[in-house]
Formats: sequence, C-alpha cells, structure tokens
Amino acid sequence: MPAKPKTIAATTDVTQLVADAAAASSAQAQKLIEDGTSQARIVLEKGMEQAQKTAADMTKAAEEAAAFSRGNVEAFTKAAQLYFTGVQDLGRQVVATMQGLSDHTLEGVKAMSSARSLKDVADLQASLARTAFEKSMADATKLQEAAMKVAEASFAPISARVSVAVEKMARPIAA
Repeated sequence: MPAKPKTIAATTDVTQLVADAAAASSAQAQKLIEDGTSQARIVLEKGMEQAQKTAADMTKAAEEAAAFSRGNVEAFTKAAQLYFTGVQDLGRQVVATMQGLSDHTLEGVKAMSSARSLKDVADLQASLARTAFEKSMADATKLQEAAMKVAEASFAPISARVSVAVEKMARPIAA
C-alpha cells in the first residue's frame, strides 16, 4: 500500500506542474494579447492621424483648386467684357469715320455744283480725292491702334491668370 501514496503524490505533483504550466501559459497568452492589442491601437491611431492629415491636405488642395478656377472664370468674364466693350467702341468709331467721309463727300458735291468751269471741277475733284484718301488712311491707322488696344486690354486678365498658373506650377518644383 505504500505505492499508492507515491502515485497520489506523483499525480499531485503532475497536477501541480500542469496547473503551474497552464497558469504560466495563460499569463503569457494574456501578455501577448495585451501587447498585440496595444500595438494594434498604436497602428490604428497612427493610421487615423495619417488619414486625417491626408483628408485635410486634400480639402486644402480642393479649396485652392476651386479658388483658382473661380479666378479663371472671373478673368475670362472680365476679358469678354473688355472685348465686347472695345468692339462697341470700335463700331462707334467706324460709324463716325463713315459719317465723316459722307460729310466730306457731300461738301465736295456741293462745291463741285457751284464750280464755274470744268477745270474748277477737275481741281476740286482731285483735291477731294486726295483729302478723302489722307483722311481714310489716318482714320484706318486710328482704328488699327484702337483695335490693338482692345486686344491687349481684353487679353490682359487672361495673361495675368497664366502668370498665376505658372507661379503655382513652379512652386512645387522650387520646394
């Protein structure tokens, strides 16, 4: 009968060893779970910070793009407004030029109708033709200069926006 107590003692020792090993394994498993959870939380927090920063950067870029586009629309609107106003002014100048030529022609016809000789008519006609030609050339030069001013003025807002775009494009390259 003495063997039985030894078996009970051995079983108790084995049970104790198994219980101790299970407790140690459980503690180790609990520590691994806690460490894994802690690391996962750190990774998630960093991911959320990065996502928030990316979202803020994208929002800022979208706002800048919207502001830039709004500036482009304003520049094209201003250019169109300047162009149409300029074209109206040119139209008025053309009408005034034509009216001036018509008035000059009527004065010439009146002068020729009161001429006393064929030579006077020929002289008047030559004088009127020369004056009309000179006036037409001067008026054409004025109209050409006015047209160039309209083109320059109406293109100025667009040119300014191109400059802004070039500056924006050059910024990242310089940075």
